[in-house]
Amino acid sequence: MAITAFDGVQLLDVTGPAEVFGTANMFGARYDVRTVSPGGADVRTSSGVRIGVDGASESLPARLGTVVVPGRRDWRQAVADVDVVECVTEVVRRSDRVTSVCAGAFLLAHIGVLDGRRAATHWRLADELAAAYPLVSVEADPVFVRDGHVTTSAGITAGIDLALSLVEDDYGPDLARDVARELVVFMARPAGQSQFSVRLIPREARHPGLRRAMDTVVADPAAPHSLDTLARDVGVSPRHLTRLFRSETGMTPGQYLESARLESARAILEAGDEPVEAVAGRSGFGSAETMRRAFHHTLGVTPTTYRARFRSTRPAISSPNATGS
Repeated sequence: MAITAFDGVQLLDVTGPAEVFGTANMFGARYDVRTVSPGGADVRTSSGVRIGVDGASESLPARLGTVVVPGRRDWRQAVADVDVVECVTEVVRRSDRVTSVCAGAFLLAHIGVLDGRRAATHWRLADELAAAYPLVSVEADPVFVRDGHVTTSAGITAGIDLALSLVEDDYGPDLARDVARELVVFMARPAGQSQFSVRLIPREARHPGLRRAMDTVVADPAAPHSLDTLARDVGVSPRHLTRLFRSETGMTPGQYLESARLESARAILEAGDEPVEAVAGRSGFGSAETMRRAFHHTLGVTPTTYRARFRSTRPAISSPNATGS
């Protein structure tokens, strides 16, 4: 099993899968994991940490079971580096199973491995992958996507999810579960990437009337916005406003309103301890059940679960003197 590495690579893209496979060996797996780089030189990662490698691709066996291709934040620099591309191409050519972590999908797409295949990458990069490599069918939400012998994963720590799935394929769910317990991670991460996305709804619009309508909704998501009212306020017909929403946001006005309310609810949940019913009222959903359905449909989790995962990590201060000042 080979993991490619190169200057600027994201550290966890490399060490996350390596730790999974190494831990699996503690429970009876027999992975021979080797890290290679262009020319066989040590690399400095995106965090500044230098990692050693086992050599160049030429040092590997003639045939490999699996290759893991990590990424770097500036994917354009990675795909423009001839030595990196040659290293990845050579290792991929010799591997029975091909995988990538985060922006590593751009390297696989660049050498044609993902042509005609479904693929995943970090949610922030999904649109860029689709635009740069139109032959790839990019899926923005899954934590990882498997298409034949090629598996691509989402951002950074999703490489751990990917590696656990490979361990399960190779040695069964019991051993993979032991590894997950040892590493204190989910055996299968609940829900997809959308729960981590900073923003669900688009902000920019070319048409000034549409921009005004969007600003009106975002300024007060809880208000009873109707299509007729929004259209009248911006001076267009309801039918034309609906066309503008569809063409520039990919949503109907109602879908945009729900997205704005969902974003508002997320912010309230992250910031405090208000009851779910109160959050639903403040964000415009009206009822906790309506909000729950929206969260489950879009994010794959309940409002309560979302708050447990993303609320502030700062401990509550019970009194002005609680810090001892």
